[in-house]
Amino acid sequence: MTLTPSTHDTHHGHGRRAFVRHYLEMLVAMVAGMIIGPLLRSAAGLGSPADPGLGAVLMAADMSVAMVVWMRIRGHGWPASLEMAAVMIAPVAVLAPLHWLGLFGADVLLVAEHVVMLPLMWLAMLRRPAEYGHWSRQG
Repeated sequence: MTLTPSTHDTHHGHGRRAFVRHYLEMLVAMVAGMIIGPLLRSAAGLGSPADPGLGAVLMAADMSVAMVVWMRIRGHGWPASLEMAAVMIAPVAVLAPLHWLGLFGADVLLVAEHVVMLPLMWLAMLRRPAEYGHWSRQG
C-alpha cells in the first residue's frame, strides 16, 4: 500500500491537488458543523452545555456529522465517511474522560482535541489515497 497520493494532477483532478483540496473542504465542513450544530440546538430550545467536556463531545459530533454529509454529497462511500467520523470522535473520546478526571482544563481539552484530530484525518486519507486523490463526482 502506498502512503502518498500521486504527485500528478491528471484526469478529473486526480493527485495531490485533489487530495489537499479534499482536506481543506473537510476543514470548511467542520467549521460549518461547529456553527450549525449549536444553532440547531438553540433553535430546539437546548442551551449550551455547562460542562466543557460535554461541549467538546458535542462539537466533535457536530463536526463529524457535517463532515459525513459533505463526504456523501461529494460521492464518498459509507466506509470512508464513517472512518473519517471515527478519527474525528476518537480524540475527544479519549481526552474528555481525562478532563473529567481533572487532569487538565477545558482550554487544553479543546486545543488537544483539534491538534490530535487534524493529523488523524490526514492519516485516514493516506490510508485510502485512491478515495481522496480524486472525486467520484465532478465538482
